[in-house]
Amino acid sequence: MFNVLVINEIYLAVIGISSGIIFLIGGFWLHWGFHKRRLYKLKEKFFQQNGGLLLKQHLSSRNGPTEVIKIFTVDELRKATDNYNVDRILGQGGNGTVYKGILPDDREVAVKKSKIIDQSQVEQFINEMVILSQINHRNVVKLLGCCLETEVPLLVYEFISNGTLFHHIHNEGHKFTLSWEDRSRIAAEIASALAYLHSTASPPIIHRDVKSVNVLLDNNYTTKVSDFGASKLIPSDQTQITTLVQGTLGYLDPEYFHTNQLSEKSDVYSFGVVLAELLTGRQALSFDRPEEERNLARHFVSLVKENNIHKILEEQVMHESSEDQLQEVTELAKRCLNVNQEERPTMKEVEIELERFRRVVLPMIEHDSQEAECLLGEPSDLHHSNVIYDSSMNDHLAVSLDSALEMIAQNRC
Repeated sequence: MFNVLVINEIYLAVIGISSGIIFLIGGFWLHWGFHKRRLYKLKEKFFQQNGGLLLKQHLSSRNGPTEVIKIFTVDELRKATDNYNVDRILGQGGNGTVYKGILPDDREVAVKKSKIIDQSQVEQFINEMVILSQINHRNVVKLLGCCLETEVPLLVYEFISNGTLFHHIHNEGHKFTLSWEDRSRIAAEIASALAYLHSTASPPIIHRDVKSVNVLLDNNYTTKVSDFGASKLIPSDQTQITTLVQGTLGYLDPEYFHTNQLSEKSDVYSFGVVLAELLTGRQALSFDRPEEERNLARHFVSLVKENNIHKILEEQVMHESSEDQLQEVTELAKRCLNVNQEERPTMKEVEIELERFRRVVLPMIEHDSQEAECLLGEPSDLHHSNVIYDSSMNDHLAVSLDSALEMIAQNRC
């Protein structure tokens, strides 16, 4: 009898423990299921809130491939960035943080976590993203896709491996890695990218935050203009728009700053600052310099007008270029930095002028220097030679090439 009672008690205890375990497991699964459902609903909410349905409509209405841009899930990008590990941060700026990501197919990408966007601008954000995804220019970073399942959309770009132009111009240990030829080529490539955005993209795109930090270089030092977080589309019936001032001090167009009137010429001014950086090796704005030299653009223009620009040109630029080259490029930078927007050249004009410079002036000086070396029978200093040649012939050649380049540019567009 006693044994029967013990067995019954043990049996009841086992039943109780089993029931408790089953209850705990059931509670866990219910909680997990509820949590999962809540996350799913939150993702759906953010997806719709960020214009996901609108984006799908845009993609489905396009002719050709429907997968113009890939819509990533939040889990895919979390895994790609190792849960947004701080070691994966590529850069941080006013528009967000960029992380390096690795996709399942081993492709390297740059994932940008933007800052909070105005929900009233969602439609414009989607329109801009669709247009940016269609940009196909060798000097513009390609937008690969996005994720709309988070509170703030995530953008996925191609990964560019060799850092920023700012890094190569200003950081110790890299200051002299770019030759004069590289610098002139980089300037021409930036101009080509911006001219494409202004003249070929439909509708035209104003970058609005052109600066050396937003110019990336790949392993071949090919230029890639990046970060379109501040970009604006220009309606076909307008040449400028009124908008809240946005940009980076030191690069900001003074006329846009004072009038809120944004135009393509605002990018021209910012490009002029980058060109001045390439020539001088100085940062756009530095409070470590004397007051009259803090703003590079103002100081640069002042020295060009005084014919005293050599005072701030980088030593490497001085050694590897000639007087004619420096005069031509510094004068172009001065024109871009004109306070009056109307007196600045267009980016298309800047592109053509820099291409002419690279295809005519640089090879001509090198050729004449080599020819002089052969005639003299002794080496000549290529960096300091003052070559004399028939200016009328050069003018004729330059005009012919200008026309040819313009035709090429028009055909390319």
